[in-house]
Amino acid sequence: MIEISSFHKEYETARATVREAGEIARGYFQADFEKWDKGNDDPVTQADIEIDHFLREQLLQAHPDFGWLSEETDDDPVRLGKRHVWVVDPIDGTRAFIKGKPDFTICCALVVERKPVFGLVFNPITDEMFSAYEGKGAHLNDQAISVSAANQVEGCRMLGDKPMFKHPAWERPWPDMHIETRNSIALRMVMVATGEWDACLALNWKSDWDIAAADLIVREAGGRVTDHHGDGFTYNQENTRHRSLVAAGPALHAALHDRVGHLTLPGE
Repeated sequence: MIEISSFHKEYETARATVREAGEIARGYFQADFEKWDKGNDDPVTQADIEIDHFLREQLLQAHPDFGWLSEETDDDPVRLGKRHVWVVDPIDGTRAFIKGKPDFTICCALVVERKPVFGLVFNPITDEMFSAYEGKGAHLNDQAISVSAANQVEGCRMLGDKPMFKHPAWERPWPDMHIETRNSIALRMVMVATGEWDACLALNWKSDWDIAAADLIVREAGGRVTDHHGDGFTYNQENTRHRSLVAAGPALHAALHDRVGHLTLPGE
């Protein structure tokens, strides 16, 4: 059994470190910086790399025995044998960051035995720190948050790709919803955790670092987070990719699963 209380010190260290990383992001935001394509139209910037280096140095300093998994660090299979692993995305929403839009986040989770025990999602431009500690609820800047009570798809506030819902291949057309998106999937998820938005649905690939921290935040806010088949996520496995994402309050999650649970997506 995992002793959650034993990670309080690591939680406070991570929270302070992520805030410091936000200062690095603010220094680059809407300024001139180097950027390039990692391949497959996947952009990265100086800020991504600098924040990644900072987080790794600071977080591993106290616990060099912990594993490390980050979008901007070459994967080291040594992490697979570690009980404790930091899972980090230095900038989730790099495209928004490049465009000078504040819709990006810094994400950090401590994963223990394949599950996050705490998660932090920080928007340094709006100064919003979304956080959760397993069994202690979810918070936005230290104020408790919870998912909405929405229970039907029609009329819900949905964060997702509008063209996807309009695609003619759907057997059942989607009802009218208020649909918007954000470049950061973690930001979409934590916006569901606040109850400001009712659901987040994505039928494309996500990675551990995109969702691990926000996964716990939504669940601690009373919501459900699964793939489109209804299965929860396990992290720090050899394959760090996940085929889809559904995040919502329990009743709305069930209604969404009723619509998408039967799908077989490419790559499954």
